[in-house]
Amino acid sequence: MSTIDDSRTHEAFDLAKKCVTLSGMICGITLATVAVLSIADHMETPFMWARAVILLAIAPMLHRMIVRASQGSRRSFERMRVITVTMPIAIIGADLIPGICPAWYAVMQAMSVLPLIAVAFILSGPGPRAAFPKTR
Repeated sequence: MSTIDDSRTHEAFDLAKKCVTLSGMICGITLATVAVLSIADHMETPFMWARAVILLAIAPMLHRMIVRASQGSRRSFERMRVITVTMPIAIIGADLIPGICPAWYAVMQAMSVLPLIAVAFILSGPGPRAAFPKTR
């Protein structure tokens, strides 16, 4: 049995897929909140709209990558490892810039990347690492 078919690896990828889905759902809620506030004439900025739309648009791509990684794609696995580390840093870092967005928006964005941080840890676990050993 190959290590990608190992039960521990399979469980890790199943959990990672759920985390990516949860992240996408939170992105959708964030965009919906921005839209509702816009309709209600509350303050929203082009940054908030653009970020919410982009992150929601990225969610299906992330899901496709984690599915491909779970099927044995080393390229998708490596991309997900990089994305799940860098994306949360970039999102939270930008939200910390004073005045760029309201606190509620920054909190929702942080909530959307928490599942991706979990994916970074899952993909660093023994099952996925064994399925994709380093090559030289």
